[in-house]
Amino acid sequence: MAIIVAGKLKLKRGTREEFIKKSLDSVSQARMLDACEDFSVSPDPLDENRVNIFEKWIARGPLDEFRNSGPDNDSFSLIDAFDVKEYEIDS
Repeated sequence: MAIIVAGKLKLKRGTREEFIKKSLDSVSQARMLDACEDFSVSPDPLDENRVNIFEKWIARGPLDEFRNSGPDNDSFSLIDAFDVKEYEIDS
């Protein structure tokens, strides 16, 4: 089984680059974990106030552990709305 986390974040106007910079520590930390096969925060090519999220984890436990221990950088204050879902898939 694998877990895919995918979706979009709508950011406060003009904060996309700041949000991406604040996300770099989380991306780096996640990618260092054996249980994380992919983790990205990418600028949307059409909407300057949106980023796209993609994560792939090999199991629920490591994903939950990462979420509970990841860096706290106040990036959530830059988010206006989000639509992010988790999908469990057979791999």
